[in-house]
Amino acid sequence: MKGLFNILEKPVREFAFFKEQPKAMRVLLSTNMIYAFVLPVIEIFVGAYIMRSSDDPKIVALYQLTVYTGIPFTFLVNGYLLRWFRISNLYSFGMLLSGISMFLMMGLETLSFTGVGAAGFLMGASFGFFWANRDYLALGTTKDQNRNYYYGLETFFYTLTAIIVPLLVGWFLGAANRNGWFGGSMSVSYQMVTVVVVILTILASVVVHRDRFKNPEQNRFLYFRFDKLWNKLMGLAGLKGMVQGYLVTAPAILIMRLVGDEGSLGLIQGVSGAFTAIMLYLIGRMTKPKHRIAILSAGLIIFTFGTLVNGLMFSSVGVMVFVLCKVLFQPLHDIAYFPIQMRVIDVVSAREKRNEFAYIFNHEFGLYLGRFFGLGLFIVLATYVSETFALKYSLIVVALLQLLSIPLAKHITNQADLYEQFEVKTEVQEEIPLAVAIK
Repeated sequence: MKGLFNILEKPVREFAFFKEQPKAMRVLLSTNMIYAFVLPVIEIFVGAYIMRSSDDPKIVALYQLTVYTGIPFTFLVNGYLLRWFRISNLYSFGMLLSGISMFLMMGLETLSFTGVGAAGFLMGASFGFFWANRDYLALGTTKDQNRNYYYGLETFFYTLTAIIVPLLVGWFLGAANRNGWFGGSMSVSYQMVTVVVVILTILASVVVHRDRFKNPEQNRFLYFRFDKLWNKLMGLAGLKGMVQGYLVTAPAILIMRLVGDEGSLGLIQGVSGAFTAIMLYLIGRMTKPKHRIAILSAGLIIFTFGTLVNGLMFSSVGVMVFVLCKVLFQPLHDIAYFPIQMRVIDVVSAREKRNEFAYIFNHEFGLYLGRFFGLGLFIVLATYVSETFALKYSLIVVALLQLLSIPLAKHITNQADLYEQFEVKTEVQEEIPLAVAIK
């Protein structure tokens, strides 16, 4: 009995720590935890559905490219809509729109370039409303000192759902195919998965309204010139975007080509996943801002190793190693990257006296340029060289370019420290004459 109490004591203590956080932060985390069950379906199985239906990797890449085109466009629209609508309503709309987009995709009789492109753009619009408002709310409900914990807990759940959801959905699709459920139609099976996605988005939309979040105070958010420090962060955003384009495209194609069906996709995602999730939570809970560069470096090195193994072996075993490395890399990268981004927004927005949403909006274009380059590279290589060459070597090129993020992120962090020290000194100097006058 004592042993059981000791086992339960730690989770109870961690939940108590969570309850100590500001209410707005807890509501936002709870919303994102529910939506975390939706993202793996969108990121993995929509690509697998297109691959199964078209057997053309270029259409999968086109879909992702139109998704990524829809995101910055919707960031722009969202910035104007924030003048008239509550941010929580726009956030909810983005989550609901992702389910609607999936329904439209599954309803296409033939996966033409036009139909896939339209569905992809609509999915990008849903992501735009979701990420634009999520990033602003995360910035407003956290501080630099608790952002490691915030993103650690968030990525803990994202990693768990990235393991659990592919296993469950993969099992369901595989069982439906083997047993002839729904008349043996895989399209109907995917539609059943989409129904569950819509229910989850409705639930997440209800939870986010448990707190009244504030909209940005300033209306203007469109600028073309920024501080040098922000321009350097945009370079880091471009590198991040470059790898994002591959992480939602290459794994599904590799697994369908070299491993098997969607059931295998879910099984591979589940291997060693529980250990990864727990490790990520502990990293977020125990580390401080000074550890972010080390976390970023570890993630990038792991990802580079996975791409090298995949390129050299190019077999089912190589794909398994690559996907496992991807499962480790992505959350490690996010735990380090997002707090660095938020820190820079804190100091630069104070320095330039601008609306924080202006930087969130501009940041998305840095990501988009990277995504466009990454996916464009894949499409060009697959079209004019070969699909095999694109899957084997372009990933390695992207991973090696990603290593540039390490020295760049370190430089950006040091510059942000200097900016903050300068602001503190300036405030002190401004207060001295007033203090002397009062004396």
